[in-house]
Amino acid sequence: MSQMISAELVDLALDLAADSKEAAARVLAERMVALGRVSDLDGFLADVAAREAQMPTGLDGGIGIPHCRSAHVTEPTLAFGRSATGIDFGAPDGPADLIFLIAAPAGADDAHLSILSALARRLMDASFTSALRAATTADEAAALIRGDQDTPDPHPAPDPHPAPDPHPDPAPDRPLRIVAVTSCPTGIAHTYMAAESLTRAGQAEGVEIAVETQGSAGFTRLDAAVIAAADGVIFAHDVPVRDKERFAGKPTVDVGVKAGVNRPAELIAEVRDKAARGEITEAGARPSPVEAGGEAGEGYGTKLRKWLMSGVSYMVPFVAAGGLLIALGFAVGGYKVSEAPSVMNHFLWADSMSWAALLFQVGQIAFTFLVPVLAGYIAYGMADRPGLVPGFVGGAIALDIKAGFLGGLAAGLIAGAVVMAIQKVRIPAPLRGIMPVVVIPLVSSAIVGFLMFLVIGEPIAKLQSALTSWLGGLTGANAITLGVILGLMMCFDLGGPLNKVAYAFAVGGLSDNATGADGSFKVMAAVMAAGMVPPLAMALATTVRGRLFTPAERENGKAAWVLGASFVTEGAIPFAAADPLRVIPSAMAGGAVTGALSMAFGCTLRAPHGGVFVVPLIGHAFLYLLAIAAGTAVSAGLVVLLKGLRRAGPEREGAPGDPAEPKVAVAA
Repeated sequence: MSQMISAELVDLALDLAADSKEAAARVLAERMVALGRVSDLDGFLADVAAREAQMPTGLDGGIGIPHCRSAHVTEPTLAFGRSATGIDFGAPDGPADLIFLIAAPAGADDAHLSILSALARRLMDASFTSALRAATTADEAAALIRGDQDTPDPHPAPDPHPAPDPHPDPAPDRPLRIVAVTSCPTGIAHTYMAAESLTRAGQAEGVEIAVETQGSAGFTRLDAAVIAAADGVIFAHDVPVRDKERFAGKPTVDVGVKAGVNRPAELIAEVRDKAARGEITEAGARPSPVEAGGEAGEGYGTKLRKWLMSGVSYMVPFVAAGGLLIALGFAVGGYKVSEAPSVMNHFLWADSMSWAALLFQVGQIAFTFLVPVLAGYIAYGMADRPGLVPGFVGGAIALDIKAGFLGGLAAGLIAGAVVMAIQKVRIPAPLRGIMPVVVIPLVSSAIVGFLMFLVIGEPIAKLQSALTSWLGGLTGANAITLGVILGLMMCFDLGGPLNKVAYAFAVGGLSDNATGADGSFKVMAAVMAAGMVPPLAMALATTVRGRLFTPAERENGKAAWVLGASFVTEGAIPFAAADPLRVIPSAMAGGAVTGALSMAFGCTLRAPHGGVFVVPLIGHAFLYLLAIAAGTAVSAGLVVLLKGLRRAGPEREGAPGDPAEPKVAVAA
């Protein structure tokens, strides 16, 4: 730690120079640059912004810990700032007055990361933070952080791998035993702070708790005997838990890493309740945060969005593969290839139509998985692996009864709900081993099948048929209005939930109407065109007015040309993260224009992906490209205008992108 911080890296009057987390990060980073610890200020701050966009770094107790690993950091460095007025870093209890900017090289060694993790643990000690608040000089604060001064040390962390008791107390009132795993995206701070927080809460509650920290410095597995003796498990993580199957068959609480930092006592109480009920969880690879069922306290709407996104995210690769194979089949053999006989019975090696039929038929088979995969992984997002079987069964039934995409949504939600209900039933210990492989799949599949075949299947099939007919009959103002709405949705969150909802709507119509009316094909065309606009617009804006953007943004603009042309809307995210109030409205305006023009021109698309590479398969291709160009021009023009106004205004002094004062906005 002695090499990581010095008095030159301490600012005890940060509030005089910074009133926001972006400004605070810049002030502290400039101190690192002055000492040669950071080679590229803007590049480093862009990395800090990307980390901040993943999850706010504010903690309860008035602490902010912006941090990242960056190729622009020459050696591990820690800068400290103190703000009398407080700076908002997104903590639940309000602004932070103690701000630590942690900079680690992209290839930081284990020893340095271990030192940073030690600081993260010390931040959980009230005596340490109180001493920092009372420090009167930069030298004193730096010495406190380095550990040079005699200050009250935090409680020593217990051995995370205690040897199992060879003679465990058989008494029913023995302490509750919990094992926990903590991890965060960078593996530097939250990982170890959550571990320390859980350890302290366990000591206060009289609970035996052993924590495995899966950080950037690697991790040491908990002893198998310690896991076997545990009454329950806490996973506090934002990246997948490694070797999660070790914890199978235990009552489990699965939350994000910040929950481990902010509310450890609640997590311990939840494990205690689950252990008392005999509730167990089948352990497997934890879904990514967008797929997770949500933490305690989240609203039902938030959880529902995450469950649906789970299904959509797993469905998209099938859409891309199947849709592009179908598109290639059309490109080689024309649209009549859909009437070709099976290549199993008729295939000529030298006949291009045979190859076209092969491509088309493989793509069609891939498309048949869309609804089952959607349903299966919605259920997976709700109930983990036990939800897969009833989810896939329900999705297959939806196809069989022609309930289509809507049927898949319903089947997935029902399957997940049924499995979650079964998992809450208290099961005798001897039967727990067969629950995940026999009882849950059997009972849940039977219930889902009954509901889909005999209760809700027919109404959903009728609704799906009506929706397809409605799309086929869209003309005039109705079609243009739908194009505007879809364009706005595609560009609002740049690949997020609303974008995926619009895309799934288009793909659902396409899969249910592969050879029918043009309405579904028009919707698909409008959605893809609008989704291409944001990255293309950012690329154009950085080309025509590069001085309004940071060097990092100009580099991102070069890649955005390719991403936009390939229909990867996420290519505009770096620009939106740095300046959301100007970029997102501009992108939405261009998307709405493109969606409306595509529908007005009657453009059609049978492939659900491909960008400009499937233009030969688009109906009215020239007008389609014109619609994309118009939306791109509108978005780029608005971005340039809004950034130019900010540059010209009085508040522009020292703002991001100003050549006289080169700064970069950090994601809000």
